[in-house]
Amino acid sequence: MLKYLTVPVTAFAQNCSIVWCDDTRVAAIIDPGGDLPELLGHLQRLSLKLEQIWLTHAHIDHAGATGELAAKLKLPIVGPHPGDQFWIDALPQQSQMFGFPQAQHFTPTRWLADGDTVTLAAYTLQVRHCPGHTPGHVVFYSPDIGRAFVGDVLFAGSIGRTDFPGGDHDTLIASITQRLWPMGNDTVFIPGHGPESSFGRERRTNPYVADAALSG
Repeated sequence: MLKYLTVPVTAFAQNCSIVWCDDTRVAAIIDPGGDLPELLGHLQRLSLKLEQIWLTHAHIDHAGATGELAAKLKLPIVGPHPGDQFWIDALPQQSQMFGFPQAQHFTPTRWLADGDTVTLAAYTLQVRHCPGHTPGHVVFYSPDIGRAFVGDVLFAGSIGRTDFPGGDHDTLIASITQRLWPMGNDTVFIPGHGPESSFGRERRTNPYVADAALSG
């Protein structure tokens, strides 16, 4: 079974997710934005062997500790899409702007594109490129457990901001409706901030992307 634990990190309460195979105990970590001692403590407590870092996008609260963690444990960095290269380059400035510890520079081991997959033990997760919040934002979807790790594309009752450089509202709405909704109404998503929800619930109730709101 594929399992996950979501740990809010940094002053931004960013949902960092540890994903692991229950049989082999190998793990990947999605968006290690900070608070590495806490994250490493969870890995040790669960007896997990961290093998990969997966990034949805390169805003500081999601990627701030990536370079340090990768160097410390000699881990590959997978993602995001090359559209976020300028955000990776700007991580030192982001650190200063938002009062984060100085972010270490890194270069992704592997960039991701729409339709790619990532593999953890016997499990394969699908990758969808979902720009709008950032140009290179990606989402990780596991059909095996009906879960999608969507970063800052969609939230329970809201959507990602589009007022940062490279953001675009219409592009974000298209990403949600064309890339997320086809995963199915029953799919539960883990957003970058706040509680989990399902795509079906958001299609009924989210004031920004509900079917009724978009058709009106």
